[in-house]
Amino acid sequence: MEKQMEKTNKDVPLRELSERVAEFARVRGWDKYHSLRNLLLALVGEVGEVSEIFQWKGEVARGLPNWSAADKEQLGEELSDVLLYLVRLADVCRVDLGRAALSKILKNATKYPLTPHQQQ
Repeated sequence: MEKQMEKTNKDVPLRELSERVAEFARVRGWDKYHSLRNLLLALVGEVGEVSEIFQWKGEVARGLPNWSAADKEQLGEELSDVLLYLVRLADVCRVDLGRAALSKILKNATKYPLTPHQQQ
């Protein structure tokens, strides 16, 4: 049976998201549809929906100060879709997304070292 989603202010580990989205798909019989190709195309589609939200807004200030609560909620939902498909894709590929992301940050730090000005 599915775990009920409780509203909390706690951080949610990627492992928990991965387990929950896998269970969500499993109990609905969706695993057969979650091929790598289908998951990737779904992910790209959701990124497109995020893009549509920003498409005609020009430059947007950090924190979205001029956005309505409804617009922020819609953005949160679309970003969540992107995250969930990404987590599911990584899970099906058996990629530990958290570790891969931390490794990538370390590689980027070597690739893009701080300039003397940034070190001050």
